[in-house]
Amino acid sequence: MKKTSTRLADGRELIYYDLRDDTVRDAVDRRPLDRTVTTSEIRRDPLLGDSVAVASHRQGRTYHPPADECPLCPSEGDRLSEIPDSSYDVVVFENRFPSLAGDSGRCEVVCFTSDHDASFADLDEEQVRLVLEAWTDRTSELSHLPAVEQVFCFENRGAEIGVTLQHPHGQIYAYPFTTPRTALMLRSAAAHRQRTGGENLFDAVVRRELAGERVVLEGEHWVAFVPYAAHWPYEVHLYPKRRVPDLLALDEAARTEFPKVYLELLRRFDRIFGEGEPPTPYIAAWHQAPFGALEEFGGIVREDFALHLELFTIRRTSGKLKFLAGSESGMNVFINDVPPERAAERLREVASS
Repeated sequence: MKKTSTRLADGRELIYYDLRDDTVRDAVDRRPLDRTVTTSEIRRDPLLGDSVAVASHRQGRTYHPPADECPLCPSEGDRLSEIPDSSYDVVVFENRFPSLAGDSGRCEVVCFTSDHDASFADLDEEQVRLVLEAWTDRTSELSHLPAVEQVFCFENRGAEIGVTLQHPHGQIYAYPFTTPRTALMLRSAAAHRQRTGGENLFDAVVRRELAGERVVLEGEHWVAFVPYAAHWPYEVHLYPKRRVPDLLALDEAARTEFPKVYLELLRRFDRIFGEGEPPTPYIAAWHQAPFGALEEFGGIVREDFALHLELFTIRRTSGKLKFLAGSESGMNVFINDVPPERAAERLREVASS
């Protein structure tokens, strides 16, 4: 992998990740852009104890542009985009309309391929490995920023999810705090360790699922399963079998196997609802240990956390979506219409031939 860092016309950082070491990236951003101005502010809710990012400048972000005006495609002739070069393998750049900025953290966009009409599932294994290396590198770099406590790599796919740019891409949020969902996991892990005399909760979960009926697919170094208490109609958790706290700690064997396992999982998601159905909308979210102090979580250390990816769709059946209505939105109590055991069975049924 070759990494080349440059600057866009408004001062934002852009990084090319290339498969070939002899690739030269010297294209200049020719757009007449003013310096980016953001209004991101973090406000803490005194009742719930969580935080909300207030970012009014995002009202003006790009919204469903036509394909020939996509800002994530390479620049070509007089059509100038966020990527100055005429081609790329993988690109990461600072979001022009970030939810988090400055002392409030940082937001980046990850373009998985220059092919506007592809999806992550269309990539080959070499390209997926390059994306994994980009995620890992950005996790490392962002963790060293003074304001950053947790790094979150994710992909939103599909208009139903709220995606406004159809080009295959994901995002990276670098938060200035430990997110509420991670905090809940850490507290649960601390309570489980105390209750069991030292057992790691993540290890216990993976061991139980490996012995049960909800495993979707299993490799030598990774296992994917529908969790016992799945919140979403089709939800899969992907864990490395050797517990590590973050992407940085994955060994070479796990990195090598990941593309094959993950591509198979995504391709099964696209077959859940049968032939002729539109691509399955999904969110794919990497959960990594925070980089900040963890004293408030009952003695848990970073190495107690288990890196994993959660993949889920809001489509519950053909032509029908799962909405977060009163119980989910008002009380955070999910009601799942698809039994996790049936979801796992269906995901095994649609395995590649």
